[in-house]
Amino acid sequence: MKRIVITLILLGSLFASKAQQDVMVSQYMFNGLFLNPAYAGSHQYFSSSLLHREQWVNFDGAPKSSIFAIDGPLLNNKMGIGLILSNDKIGVTQQNDCYANYSYFIKLGKGKLGFGIKGGFSYYVAKVDDLTIWDNDDPNFTGTKKSAVLGKFGGGVYYYTEKWYAGFSIPAMVAYDPNHDFNISMESSSDIRKHYYLTGGYVFDAGEKFKLKPSFLLKNQPAAPTEVDINFTAMYIDAIALGVSYRTNDAVCVMVEYQANKRFRVAYSYDITTSNIRHYSSGTHEIMIGFDFGKDIIKMKSPRYF
Repeated sequence: MKRIVITLILLGSLFASKAQQDVMVSQYMFNGLFLNPAYAGSHQYFSSSLLHREQWVNFDGAPKSSIFAIDGPLLNNKMGIGLILSNDKIGVTQQNDCYANYSYFIKLGKGKLGFGIKGGFSYYVAKVDDLTIWDNDDPNFTGTKKSAVLGKFGGGVYYYTEKWYAGFSIPAMVAYDPNHDFNISMESSSDIRKHYYLTGGYVFDAGEKFKLKPSFLLKNQPAAPTEVDINFTAMYIDAIALGVSYRTNDAVCVMVEYQANKRFRVAYSYDITTSNIRHYSSGTHEIMIGFDFGKDIIKMKSPRYF
C-alpha cells in the first residue's frame, strides 16, 4: 500500500500539468514575500525568515518543506530586493527552488504601491528506483532517477498603508522547459500553469494593548476549484499573536507568534486536516523563526503588522 500511495503522489506531482507548483505554507501572513515579489523591501529594514513544514504527519510520502527568505529596501525605500530558497519533498520527488525578487515603490495616497517581479529556476528530481514498477517497459520509469530544470518568471503588485494592505500576484507567468519549444505561452513551453493569488488584510485597534487583524488569501487556477483562506489574528502588546485560519476543503489552522524583541521572532502553527486525509494523518506542523536587521529597525517606535 505504501508503494501505491507514493506512486500516485509521484504521478500527480511531477508529471501532471495541474499539480501544485509552489511550496504552500500556513504562515504566509507573517512574510508576504512567500506569495508576492512586490512585497520585497516594503519594510524600512532587512527581514529574514526560516520556515519548516511537516505536512500530514504519519501519512506515507507526505510533503516536507523548508523555505529561507530574505528581503530589504534600497535607495531610500524606493526599491526592494529579495531572495527565496526552498526545498519541497513529496513521496519520491523533490523540488528545489531559487528565486530573486525585485520591487519598485511609488507613493500613492496614504500608502505605497509596489510593482514586483521574480525570476529563477526549479530543479525537480524523482527517485524512480524507490518505486514498485508494474510496467517495466514504461520509459518514464527507467533508470535510477528522473530530473528536470525549469526557468520561471512571475510578478505582482502590492499596496500598503499603516493599517491595511492588498496584493495580487502570479508566481509563474512565464516558464520554460528545455524539453519543449520556447513560447511566451506557458501552455506551449512547459507543463506549468498560471496560479493567481489575491490577498488583503486590515489591522483594528481593540484597546490600548490589543489589535485585531483579519486577512484573506484567494488562490485560483482556472482548471481547479478556487481555494480561499480566511484568517483572524489577535495581537497583545505588539508581542504575542494568536491566530486561526480556515482553508476551504482542506484544513483549520491555529498559530502563535512571539516577537521577542525588535529583531527576533518565532512562530508555530498546527493544521487540523478536514479532508479525507484526516483519517490517515495526525495533522501538519509548521515552525518559523525570523530575524530583522538594519539601523532603521531600532529607530522604529511601532512595528509593522504585515
